Amino acid sequence: MKKKYINLFVIIAFIATLYPMLAGFMKKDNKPNLAGIIASDESPKLTAESWLSSEYQELKDDYNNDHWAFKELYVRLNNQFYYNAFNQIRVNNFVAGKEGYLYSETYIFSAFGDDYIGKEKIRSKLEKAKVIQDSLKKKGIDLLLVYAPGKGEYCIEQIEDKYKHPITHTKYDDYISLSKQLGLNVLDLKAYFQKLKPTTPYPLFPKFGHHWSYYGECIAVDTIIGHIEKLHGCDLPDISWKKIEVVDTARSRDADVLKSMNLYKNPEQNMKLAYPEVLFEQDSLKNTTKVLTISDSYWYGPVYLGVPQNCFAGGQFWYYYNKVIPSPTAGEKVEVWQLNLKESIESNQVIMLLYSDANLATFANAFIDDAYELYTNPIAYNNRVEKNKVVKQFEKQIREKPVLLKKATKNSKDLQIPLDSAIKLNAMKLAGIK
Repeated sequence: MKKKYINLFVIIAFIATLYPMLAGFMKKDNKPNLAGIIASDESPKLTAESWLSSEYQELKDDYNNDHWAFKELYVRLNNQFYYNAFNQIRVNNFVAGKEGYLYSETYIFSAFGDDYIGKEKIRSKLEKAKVIQDSLKKKGIDLLLVYAPGKGEYCIEQIEDKYKHPITHTKYDDYISLSKQLGLNVLDLKAYFQKLKPTTPYPLFPKFGHHWSYYGECIAVDTIIGHIEKLHGCDLPDISWKKIEVVDTARSRDADVLKSMNLYKNPEQNMKLAYPEVLFEQDSLKNTTKVLTISDSYWYGPVYLGVPQNCFAGGQFWYYYNKVIPSPTAGEKVEVWQLNLKESIESNQVIMLLYSDANLATFANAFIDDAYELYTNPIAYNNRVEKNKVVKQFEKQIREKPVLLKKATKNSKDLQIPLDSAIKLNAMKLAGIK
């Protein structure tokens, strides 16, 4: 009997030892259904060169790790354990707060002024923006700066106490005061949302989402349309709603962080969220003011809603001043550096820069520097753009190839630098620039 149990133990141990390897051979072609995963759809090809350089072995090991049969199950179970046991979420730079609220740490730091960059840096950027605004105004184009609210500041009560301390100064304080001082066209949605907070009938920020709620998004768009009409002296198609559906299960982007958590079982959603049935005024004579929006991810919601097509005469969205949405070339991903910046700017009647408070450190990304140089020293601008084209091409290649993007993502974590910086470093290496 004793020998029988020993044999059984040996068999179980043997199976347990072989299990990961056996699982690795199962369903390799199936990509796990996990949000945020960067994985190549194609298994690397074996060549003499890739074998001798060990590149094939590295890529094959990475491919197997991403496609093994039980990866999705194990990731979800692991994430569920950390969430249930320690209230930790396995999403980079995101944390759980009180009452089930989820936050980006970046937005918490911004709310308490922990990421303050100094008044002079902000002044320098906004002085350039004023030059751009004045240059464009001569051409009949208006520049509008929109400061969007962040969840950290709006939902500050639910942030864990360990992050809280007296607030002395924030980037937003300087941006709003200097913008007004310099005479820039500004719409302060952050202050407007705070004004609405005590009386809003529905949440303007959801528990499980990163951005403003769908309802908050509709309020923001309606406010932006009204502001542009006054600024530019135009009449845009109105956005309205007669019916609002109220549900306790988040839709659209109202649970984008929850989706990224990749849990085995999602927690109960006990927040009533509002979903207006949006109507756009159908008047082709009004939909003639083309608005270009340069923004962070906050503007993706209005794009999904159909605002650019229905209210902004088909104006583009330049995501972080990089990706062009919609692409001007069918079937191809186009980035801003591939466009003629002057022609692109001047084909619009309004240029709107919309960023949330946590992204004010990089407000408008490189647009303000580029446009300032373009309108003050066009020769220097054109020479610099031409010189940087090769690096930009490699950057685009890295963003579009999962294998290269994964390497850049790893480098960004190892070097503790933003992903865009890691992509640029890798692109410079590929271009032979040290």
